[in-house]
Amino acid sequence: MQLQDIPTPAALIDTARMQHNIERMQSRMNTLGVKFRPHVKTTKCLPVARAQIAAGAQGITVSTLKEAEQFFADGVTDILYAVGMVATKLPQALALLRSGCKLTLLTDNLASAQAITAFGRARAQVFDVMIEIDTDGHRSGVKPEDGSLLAIGEALQGGARLAGVLTHAGSSYELSTPEALEALAEVERAGCVRAAERLRAAGFACPIVSVGSTPTALAARHLEGVTEVRAGVYVLFDLVMANVGVCTTDDVALSVLTTVIGHQPDKGWAIVDAGWMAMSRDRGTQKQATDYGYGQASTEDGRVLPGWLLTSANQEHGILSYAGAADAGAAADIEARFPIGTRLRVLPNHACATGAQFPEYQAIAPGGAAQTWERFHGW
Repeated sequence: MQLQDIPTPAALIDTARMQHNIERMQSRMNTLGVKFRPHVKTTKCLPVARAQIAAGAQGITVSTLKEAEQFFADGVTDILYAVGMVATKLPQALALLRSGCKLTLLTDNLASAQAITAFGRARAQVFDVMIEIDTDGHRSGVKPEDGSLLAIGEALQGGARLAGVLTHAGSSYELSTPEALEALAEVERAGCVRAAERLRAAGFACPIVSVGSTPTALAARHLEGVTEVRAGVYVLFDLVMANVGVCTTDDVALSVLTTVIGHQPDKGWAIVDAGWMAMSRDRGTQKQATDYGYGQASTEDGRVLPGWLLTSANQEHGILSYAGAADAGAAADIEARFPIGTRLRVLPNHACATGAQFPEYQAIAPGGAAQTWERFHGW
């Protein structure tokens, strides 16, 4: 199949851009001297993960146990489940371990740690568990100096084993300068290393120190004391990352192929068949320096059309209009500019959210040849 044969709307991956992004991140991790464990929740797609591993990634990070099951079935054995564990999911995790998967779990509280240990002890199983560290106040985790850190480490004995500490500087998505990103990368590194030092000083082995977000991974000046880095959205990038400053729109490998199906000439609108069911409801650029609406329009061959955005969206209808600097003629004669049947690509705000709207990707090679890549759904 060729690009022009693909029905719309469809999620496209530009394979050349994707490969460039993979090589860029892996090269940086190699230079910094750390293991790289990509977060595959962005694409949930086997061919993408295979490309990441082929480039040098060691193991993967997942956000659901279904992802772990699917990737393990495909031969990936070293998997970190980087969402806080609850007791009801332990049987599913146990089944993976007993099938031969090297699965590592995550906790940030004493109750969860105790539940994991008790479950493992009752079944003669030892779970490898990492403690999540909060280094930027963004989401979950234990503060590096919190007294509960050592109590959690103490609880992970018997049916569990402390594998290390992990942090994610999610607040990096709110930044937009190299200086701010580099500073946060150091806060992330230092906080996670400090937590590991406290655990070791208390007599606990803490072999893994895992940090990561796409912005901080690309901004870190050094990673002393860190053993591995995780990042996910870098593989496709998106408009949020472009606003953060770690990529340009020319690096964004994911787009939604759409067709012009109508016009509202008096409003300067072209109507397309990609609404929020295709793009997602994510308006992540709304509070950033450039608000891209529901996405940045490009030509079918991938050339960005400056100022032309999906400014509004209904369930299956998108409204394409000119939102650039004042230009009285920009939206004039919208019917001639974008005739019925015109096919466009729309770059997404958030690659993870847009990808989740589709059961598959169309991987577009240079020259336009397309191949279908399936995507996982569910938990």
